[in-house]
Amino acid sequence: MHVSRLELKDFRNYERAVVELEPGVTLLIGRNGQGKTNLVEALVVVATGSSHRVSHDAALVRAGVEQAFVRTSLTNGERTIGVDLQIQAKGSNKAQASGHPVRMSELPRYLRTVLFSPEDLALVRGDPGGRRKMLDQLIVQRSPRMGSVMSDLERVLRQRSSLLKSARATRMRPDDLTTLDVWDERLVALGLEVERARASLVAELQPHVAEAYRTVAGDEHVTEIRLVSEVPDDEVAYAEALRAKRREELDRGVSLLGPHRDDLDLDLGGLLARHYASHGESWSYALALRLAAAELIRHDAAGDPVVILDDVFAELDAGRRERLATAVSSFEQVLITAAVDDDVPDVLAGRRIRIAAGVVVEDSGSTTAAVVPAAAEPASEEAS
Repeated sequence: MHVSRLELKDFRNYERAVVELEPGVTLLIGRNGQGKTNLVEALVVVATGSSHRVSHDAALVRAGVEQAFVRTSLTNGERTIGVDLQIQAKGSNKAQASGHPVRMSELPRYLRTVLFSPEDLALVRGDPGGRRKMLDQLIVQRSPRMGSVMSDLERVLRQRSSLLKSARATRMRPDDLTTLDVWDERLVALGLEVERARASLVAELQPHVAEAYRTVAGDEHVTEIRLVSEVPDDEVAYAEALRAKRREELDRGVSLLGPHRDDLDLDLGGLLARHYASHGESWSYALALRLAAAELIRHDAAGDPVVILDDVFAELDAGRRERLATAVSSFEQVLITAAVDDDVPDVLAGRRIRIAAGVVVEDSGSTTAAVVPAAAEPASEEAS
């Protein structure tokens, strides 16, 4: 699978742009703030339904307009399909695949990406939420129906927490909250499905993470990843645990037992990496997690993901640059953003597209590629 065409309208700093892409390595070169990351961000939104950089879609829409459009052509062997998004500054987004409306949660069926970015260091050193998000996004990429399960779980947790806060404010007794029993039933069913999916994924990832760490670090440190959860792996036991927590939850006004409180422990040489790993070791671990995800997707029936490295090489020492470059070079399509050419190892030499202020100013290595600046012909009709 590779992206053969990317078209933007009113996305970030692009009024209109069309980029023809090819298999192999493509470098997007430009100074910070010129728009190179915006191009790959658009692909992440197509693959996952959301941005890896911002939590609100309004930031994706060019200032002064109400909606942005992202259109892609995705090629797998002899087959090419179009996947298009309409992103609203306010309101719900819309998606189409081959001209037919699809739910945003279905987007991972069509495009799989693995993104490496400077923010990945937080996977090792940051809060548990980032590690949970990494696991859940990979689960959905491999099993898109889980997107609906996770959305339902988020809704249940919101409703349940709202009820707990209201009950706390009105000093209701635990036995009077029959409505909470209904939400507890949903939390048990959905929570266990997510917990089991996470546990299965962590078990599958473990050998890939170990191998990837050796690859990028160049040493033999023993790694172990471990899901940390207080949720019992049994419906009856989970329900009983929720009832035992009810008084405390009412006192605090929050849900205290569920997948939203999981963490992923990353051990290095028998010690927690977030506490004991050096800067270089932390980077190696972060890269290993992403490489392991790419290998896991590659082993699925759908084939290679599109590998995206967004300004990563500037963060790494020479050894890790070379080892990471070698590790990703075999994937069908690799897209790299960088401020300067010298940041990218020679093993990833390929086509170069230079970006300045949302416009391609130079494109080497292809006679078919183009980016259309603002004054060019309009994009095709909007997705609806």
